Amino acid sequence: MKLGILLCDHVQAALQQKFGDYRDMFAQLLYQCDSSLELHYYCVVDGHFPDNIDVCDAYMASGSKASVNDDLPWVNALERFVWQLFLADKPFVGVCFGHQLIAKTLGGKVAQSDKGWGVGIATTKVHTNKPWMQHKKTQIKLVVSHQEQICQLPPAAEVLMGNDFCPYAMIQVGHHFIGLQGHPEFSRTYGKAIMQSRKAIIAETNYAQGLDSLSQQVDGKLVMAWLLNFIQQAIAR
Repeated sequence: MKLGILLCDHVQAALQQKFGDYRDMFAQLLYQCDSSLELHYYCVVDGHFPDNIDVCDAYMASGSKASVNDDLPWVNALERFVWQLFLADKPFVGVCFGHQLIAKTLGGKVAQSDKGWGVGIATTKVHTNKPWMQHKKTQIKLVVSHQEQICQLPPAAEVLMGNDFCPYAMIQVGHHFIGLQGHPEFSRTYGKAIMQSRKAIIAETNYAQGLDSLSQQVDGKLVMAWLLNFIQQAIAR
């Protein structure tokens, strides 16, 4: 399977020596799940897009420090690209920023949360177990790092996971679009590092709770396997 990774940001320069870039994080986890994948990388944040939507079988978009509401050329271009994917029934997975972009592109709304920053490891309830969710679980733990979240669902969206802090933590639209607020590709150590780098803009209570949560194990590999199963199922339709 040819999977296009739409990179919407870069790891901070000060953290790249230890953690690599987001391309490396996605590659490491995706290949752990399926070593046969053919990954193609597009730094959309730098203006590099696929020539057309059919150069890959499916696409996955990363997180970003940018907002989906920012009037930036690359954000606007990515929104148009995602809309093309939707119209063409091309499988697409959005992570964090990518998740929020699904909502905005398809008619929902995204805004800063009145609860502040979501950081650390979030425990999220699985509302609906889908056939592609092998090794079913009632809750999932993932690293999160977001100030904004979906506040109004797009039409026909189904909420698969959520919690009190982020009710729309995973959504599915149609048979080929899925969005996830958490970061399966983030390790706990990177989650801590990025949280520490933003300490000045995170409320003390949120920061303290985020630090305390980092002792928990995460379900990143399981969730990424779910997402790949979803893509394979969508392709097979």
